[in-house]
Amino acid sequence: MNSNGVVIDDTFAEAFPMKATRLLITAHTIEWARHAAMAATGFATSVIGCGCEAGIECEVPAERTPDGRVGIAVLLFAMSGKELTKQIERRVGQCVLTCPTTAVFSGVAEGEAVALGKNLRFFGDGWQISKVIGGVRYWRVPVMDGEFVAQETTAVVKGVGGGNLLLLARDTDAALAAATAAVAAMKRLPNVIMPFPGGVVRSGSKVGSKYAALGASTNHAFCPGLYGLVASELTADTRCVLEIVIDGLTEADVGAAMRVGMQAGIEIGAAGGLLRISAGNYGGKLGPFHFYLRKLLVGSDR
Repeated sequence: MNSNGVVIDDTFAEAFPMKATRLLITAHTIEWARHAAMAATGFATSVIGCGCEAGIECEVPAERTPDGRVGIAVLLFAMSGKELTKQIERRVGQCVLTCPTTAVFSGVAEGEAVALGKNLRFFGDGWQISKVIGGVRYWRVPVMDGEFVAQETTAVVKGVGGGNLLLLARDTDAALAAATAAVAAMKRLPNVIMPFPGGVVRSGSKVGSKYAALGASTNHAFCPGLYGLVASELTADTRCVLEIVIDGLTEADVGAAMRVGMQAGIEIGAAGGLLRISAGNYGGKLGPFHFYLRKLLVGSDR
């Protein structure tokens, strides 16, 4: 398939099940909510080394938050509910509780309930109090700017991680332009995050390594500097490859994000330096979710 000069590979992105939750962080101003959200989602690009994958989903207006203040929604993903619970408590405790004027609430209505403010309340040293509103328990913890309010629990649901696109371009400028446009299009959709810096990955990996201690290593087949030295997926005119990884609350969410990302890249086209769009998979052995690029573009069912 060729669209606007961009070759769409006949391949699929392979994704896998994860556990996920949405947290809603509110504050006195959107700037302070964003400070807390950025800190809470830091060092969360890949479960390979970070424990979870997390990112900012969107801003939330005051009329849609429990306390009538502006907020930021963040999504967190992990490989197990146990690990996700641990990450929630650590990140909220260190990055939201500590941030001036913030409060935190669950952004998922139904699912397995895990601790949000339930354990963090003990920071109140016995002065914490609870209040039940509409059947939901909240904790009020005294802090130096007033009080920190946290919903007692948040809901953990099934999610999908590892959707991906590989953007193959003639040079760095073209690859960055295509990746930036793709991420911007994806960010307009709900229920997804692109957890890497700026939503983009330059160090795409493969499973395994020549070094026994490493479970993953550089995806040499897509490294332009190794062209001519290894069995390569590239051609001589491809000088930069960037990857976008997508996590979503559902399979449909990930597929929709991949579709708009590809469309944004195709709009730039070969004239803008984007040569091919591909995806990473492991022959179907890594995960049960297979997103076929050409089917996504033509709107076909998987």
